[in-house]
Amino acid sequence: MVTLAAVVAATAVIATIRHMPANAGDVSTISALVLMIALGAIVKARLRIRSTTFSFAWVETAIVLGLALAPPPWVILSTGIGIACVSLVNRLTAIKTAFGIAKHTLVAGGATLVIMLLGQRWPPDGLLNHLVLLGAVYLAAAVLDDLLAIPVIALASGTRIVRQFRNHLDLRIAGFAVRFIVAALTLIILRADQSLLLAVPPLVLSLHLAYSARIRGRTEQQAWQRLARTTDALNVVDLDTVLTTAVTQATELFSADEVEIELRDGDRAVRGGTGGITFDGPIGKPTDVDGTVVPTPLEGHDRTVDVGVLRLRFRGPVQLSEREQYTLRTFASALCTAVRNAQAYAELARVANEHAYAATHDALTGLANRRHLLDEGTNQLSTRHADGVTALVLIDLNHFKEVNDTLGHAAGDQVLVQVADRLRDAAQASDLVARLGGDEFAVLLRGLPAPAVAAHRAETLLAALHEPFELDGMRISVEASGGISVAPSTGGMTELLRRADVAMYQAKRAGQRISTYATTRDTADLGRLTLGGDLPRAVADHEFIVNFQPIVDLGTGEVTSAEALARWRHPTHGMIDPLRFLEAVERSGLLPAFAEAILDQALIAATTWRDAGFDIPVAVNVSPRSLLDARFPGSVLARLRAHDLPADRLVLELTETLTLSQLDVVDRVLSRLRDEGVRLALDDFGTGYSSLSLLSRIPVHELKIDRSFVTTMESSAEAAAVIRSTLDLGRSLNLAVVAEGVESEPQRRALWELGCVAGQGHLFARPVPAGTLLAAMQRGSGGRPGTLVAPLHNAGAVIRLSQTRRQPGRARLPHLPA
Repeated sequence: MVTLAAVVAATAVIATIRHMPANAGDVSTISALVLMIALGAIVKARLRIRSTTFSFAWVETAIVLGLALAPPPWVILSTGIGIACVSLVNRLTAIKTAFGIAKHTLVAGGATLVIMLLGQRWPPDGLLNHLVLLGAVYLAAAVLDDLLAIPVIALASGTRIVRQFRNHLDLRIAGFAVRFIVAALTLIILRADQSLLLAVPPLVLSLHLAYSARIRGRTEQQAWQRLARTTDALNVVDLDTVLTTAVTQATELFSADEVEIELRDGDRAVRGGTGGITFDGPIGKPTDVDGTVVPTPLEGHDRTVDVGVLRLRFRGPVQLSEREQYTLRTFASALCTAVRNAQAYAELARVANEHAYAATHDALTGLANRRHLLDEGTNQLSTRHADGVTALVLIDLNHFKEVNDTLGHAAGDQVLVQVADRLRDAAQASDLVARLGGDEFAVLLRGLPAPAVAAHRAETLLAALHEPFELDGMRISVEASGGISVAPSTGGMTELLRRADVAMYQAKRAGQRISTYATTRDTADLGRLTLGGDLPRAVADHEFIVNFQPIVDLGTGEVTSAEALARWRHPTHGMIDPLRFLEAVERSGLLPAFAEAILDQALIAATTWRDAGFDIPVAVNVSPRSLLDARFPGSVLARLRAHDLPADRLVLELTETLTLSQLDVVDRVLSRLRDEGVRLALDDFGTGYSSLSLLSRIPVHELKIDRSFVTTMESSAEAAAVIRSTLDLGRSLNLAVVAEGVESEPQRRALWELGCVAGQGHLFARPVPAGTLLAAMQRGSGGRPGTLVAPLHNAGAVIRLSQTRRQPGRARLPHLPA
């Protein structure tokens, strides 16, 4: 613009030199032009854009009037001189002075160019032609003035040029019209009578004041509208949105270079402009906007709450008007309210999230709780076809009560936290690890490619608990049992959890670390629930029967005792295995009646065998729930007296894994039974986790080696070692030892050579009715009544025993000391 203006001014200078003023009148005309241009620049409306103030003056009106009174070159030079004089008086900066001189010089040059393009004599003859041409020249000057000024204003305010052209368009058009009317009237007055020119200044001043008031009114109206829109936009509950809206809107509302909001709560400062947030961080970081700072506290109307401070930053000197100061206070008050509301909402949301988290997570370990597991599992099962196979691993710590009892609950809590950490680390990202309560954990496996993968993943989880735990300088080993269940087709998450629970207890019963759910071993499925409804009738109609499996002397093959095994002869379903109904019986109120019925049949069988010449004891399995009944010993002794059997003809078999946690309760029951002469046997020995503890508390006479060790003794050194150590323990404590699950002659011989006297298994006989077993004993083996298999050695043979084998004090169970 300066370059173009210099070219126009140079052209005007050359033209003026060629036509120098000839007399003093011409000089006075130029002086009058300079004065008129200067007055047009002084009488103006002001508009602040950030730290820069823009003015809308009457210069183009003075230029057009000058063109009507004097040659165009004189007007161009007079315009430059007049604007320069006003700039010097107002002490404007160099860039503002250069811009003002260049812009108005170009406007004068543009108006002159229009006159030249019209190609008519100037000034023209006739008032009408003069006014028409004056209008064309004025329009060109006004448009050129906007084209030169508005883009600069748009760049300074950060708005689009098209939008800036539209701003105040109606006021600019009205201003142009008013100023053109003033110019036209002035021209008419000059042509009619130059003495009337004195009436022009008051007219111009009145119109200027009215126009300025209209601009101020429009500006204030728009400012209040923007304030209303801004305060409405602050009515949100997200603090980040509130701060972003406040920064961007305040920048436009107050035409600031930068807006900063400093919050005392949280030591947070946010800065930015119309383009968005440029800084969001701790208080104290310096800004790159130097100049005027207008701070305003963010406080309520009553000034009792102060949440921070709002700062408007300008790169140059700025003084806000009274209206802007009031607007700023109003905006700061609205922002204070918005910040407090957002902070209150954030606190409510935080508390709600904490409550929601607490409602779905375990307080001790931070894992998901049962509710969260059920919800997540339900959602997962609803999309299982798209997300692969879903499975659940239920993990229970074995005898965790002993940790609490020995080391205290604080130590137990530390163990639970470490277990949770290990399970969380061992699980995959898609798994959900939960604590269901106590020492019971669960892991929801999602998106498995095949059901078989669940077992491998469960092994990994259980293996994570194998290493000892560090606890106050001690190393504690915690063993666990796990149950695996794959998502069922019906029943949802509740059924999945129930099946995993069934599998976990199956693992505990079998002494295994992990067991996978199998319908055939489920004692609580719908079919078994139906059977549970038939229990009262079954007890009343004596549908429960007893089969007997003999226990024999491994060396001679002679029957030494027999174990009673209950069966249900259901009228509809036929013969039912005890695995399908025993748990239902235990949970029902029919356990005493059921136990008496089984005991009666067992004692009747023992009486029958005795009368037939085979005086052997009978072993009966006892439910742990029966041992919790103080009436149980009296009932057992009453049945013995009723059948006229000595107490030592009855052996009660206890399950190792089910009695440890109940020792304090059952001690009195077992002691009374033993004192009366009833024998006690510990079943499934070696599969539990506290065998020696049990032996020190339970007064047993006999140990029964679990069939799993006997089955694998030939291929597993560990199984053979367990058998050998159990036999040594039995000899040390003078206890009889019976090996379960003897299936072959090699097993029989190996057990006998290790020093095991008695055995039980399909090699000798399967469970059969009492009469069938009596007939087998009467028939005997090889013509020897009372035997079921041939002896290992012929009578009179010399037997060379291994050096590790020792003959126990008693060989036959019936003659063991009470």
